[in-house]
Order: sequence, then structure tokens, then C-alpha cells
Amino acid sequence: MKKIDKIREDFPIFKRKINEKPLIYLDSAATSQKPNQVIEAVSHYYLNNCANIGRGVYTLAEESTQMFEDARRAVAGFLNACPTEVIFTQGCTEGINFIATAWGDAHVNAGDEIVVTEIEHHSNLIPWQQLVKRKGAVLKVIKLDPKTGLLDLDNLDNYITKKTKMVAVSQSSNAIGTQVDLRKIIDVAHDIGSLVLVDAAQSAPQKRIDVKEVDCDICVLSGHKMCGPTGIGALYVNDIVQDSLPPYQFGGGMIREVHLHEAFWREAPHRYEAGTPPIAQAIGLKAAIDYLNEHIDWPELLQHEASLCSYCIEKLQGIKGVRILGPVDQLKTEGHLVSFIVEGMHPHDIAAYLGQYNICVRAGNQCAQPLYEALGLNGSVRASFYCYTTFDEIDTMITILQEAIAKLPSR
Repeated sequence: MKKIDKIREDFPIFKRKINEKPLIYLDSAATSQKPNQVIEAVSHYYLNNCANIGRGVYTLAEESTQMFEDARRAVAGFLNACPTEVIFTQGCTEGINFIATAWGDAHVNAGDEIVVTEIEHHSNLIPWQQLVKRKGAVLKVIKLDPKTGLLDLDNLDNYITKKTKMVAVSQSSNAIGTQVDLRKIIDVAHDIGSLVLVDAAQSAPQKRIDVKEVDCDICVLSGHKMCGPTGIGALYVNDIVQDSLPPYQFGGGMIREVHLHEAFWREAPHRYEAGTPPIAQAIGLKAAIDYLNEHIDWPELLQHEASLCSYCIEKLQGIKGVRILGPVDQLKTEGHLVSFIVEGMHPHDIAAYLGQYNICVRAGNQCAQPLYEALGLNGSVRASFYCYTTFDEIDTMITILQEAIAKLPSR
């Protein structure tokens, strides 16, 4: 992996100052910053190749189609999947809604069970809530141990039964950083014939995901969290599941033949991509994957982020009234974010004070409100890290946090 200062040179936003103060960006779990290579790839497409794909027989259209399919192959390579198993979406949210709607409506019946966990982002909870309401099915939730910040995986038989049709689980919590033992869940689920969807929104930016090795049936990722543009994601659906997966939307691009009263679909993955797809965004996602593969050593990235977590935790533990959430020991070795609360202070007040110094953190329930209900909290402050984060930035955050605690009134 490049040295951090060399990596930061690739990200133009770090040259920006607001009120003469440098930018300290500690919110990469929400969205990552973008390197020049991604920005230039998107710009180059609009300047030189812009045309719709799969239709025209002129040069621009053929170039755009080739670039779009090259992007699909890049995502497939990143996941160790076949290109036909990769469907472009707007992001993880659309990918999960796709499956909960198209697959769920076709295969889930009254009395069937869908299993999620207590750490899920709203995007991997609400679509399943709506599915079970539509179908008269049952939503079961693998519980979190509030003391350890880990899921209850020793009692999976209580959650995953012969009635289970789908287990939908995040590989990594966006809120408290819990890393999930997917193998344990997937083995139990597959033993009873259930499908497994892995939400890799948080994990894909940190590690290469081999869907064959993980043995998941479905996987979703979002480009904007891994140096890519917003509005682009990938939905991996293995070819076996595709055999029984109807289209999610209908329109141009996914049609093989259409008449007034009947239509026939193209082969996968094109039958799942109705309308004009996010062409420029897909090209930007390919550039992001190329950037990560070229400049990031994945084991070194994991080590760097874990070291940042360990350092941040050590500093926070030295501040009176601060409580760190999640599995602290695990965060020190595998983490990429640290969530904490300050006794008697609202997370939004802390984040707003830090924001005055251009220190960007997230505050609130992190789109995981049921998790915070289980913890008996209304939210937290979250500092999240990536390949461009430095130890000096954590030092600055800690200094200003201590200032905030001294100045802000308790509630």
C-alpha cells in the first residue's frame, strides 16, 4: 500500500480548507472520498464517450457499451463471480429491495420465516419487514449481546429453522463495528435449505470479498463507500438463484421481444436492468476498483484501520465520561470505526462542536435504530476511518472532543 501521504495526494478534497482550517474527514462509513482517478474516469466518459448502451451501432454507443460491460467484469473480478452474476443497481438499498420484492413475492408464503440480525442497517431490515407484512410471514432477529457487542451465534438453531427461507446479514455493523462470522451463519442456513444474503456495504471497502469462498447466494455492495461514485452498486446473485428470480422492474433494455400483450426477457444479467443504467457511475466504480487493486494492499489496509481503531479507543478510554460501544477487543484487530457516547451529552451536540473545526463525524442512530433501542441509547458519535485517515487526525479529534466536554452543558 502507498504511504498515507501519497494516498492523500490522490484525493483532491483534502486540499480544501474551510475557515482556514483543514478538513478532517472521519465519516468514511457513510461515504468515502474519491480519488482523482475516479473523478477523471467519470469526466472522461462524459467528455468523450457519452451515449446510451446496448442500442446504437455508432462508435460512441459501442464504446459506452464496452466500457459498461468492462465495469461489470471488474466488479465480477472483485467478487470472484461470473459477469452474468453481477447486476448493477443504485446501491445496497436497491439491491436488497430488489431481492425482497422480486424474489420474496415469488417464493415467500404465509408462515415462512426471514431471519435478520439486531445490528442491521435500516436498508437490510425495512424491506424484509415489508415483505413479511405482505405475505403473512415471520421476521426473526438474531440478538446482540449488549455487553460484548457480538451476535448470539451459539444458538442459531433458535433462529434458523426449517421454515427459514432467507437469512439477510451484514458482514460488518455500520453502527458499532461488529464483524460477523458469516461462515457459521451460512453453514447453518444452507443445511436447512435457506438462502443467505450478505450486506457488504461496510466490508467491501475494507477487504476483497470472494463470494464463492464465503458461499453466499446473494451479496450487495455500494460503490460510494469504496472510492466510487454515488448512485451505483452491485447485486451478486448466483446463477442457481437467478433461475427462479423474476425481473424487478420492466422497460427498455431488458427486453428480448415484445408484443402488445406479451413480452420476453433477455438473458441475465440484462433482464434485471430495465431502462438506462448508471453508465458513468459504473465506469467510475471500475476506476475505483482499479485504484484499490493498484494502490491498496488489502491486509495492510485492514492493519492500518485496526491500528487507527486501537489508537482512538486508547485515547477515548483516557477521557472521563466516555463510553465506547461495540466489541472493543475485536475493533482493535479488525475494526474500521469507533462509536462512543459521552455521559450526559447528546451525540449531536458533540458532532456539531467537532464540525466547527471541520472534523467530520456521524452522530445519531446511524440508520440502525433498533440496535440502539437494544443498547438503551438514542445514538452515538461515530468516527470511521479509511485508507487516507491519519493518526494526527485522531489526535486533533480527541483534543477538540475534550474541549467540547469542558465547554458544552450536560443534559
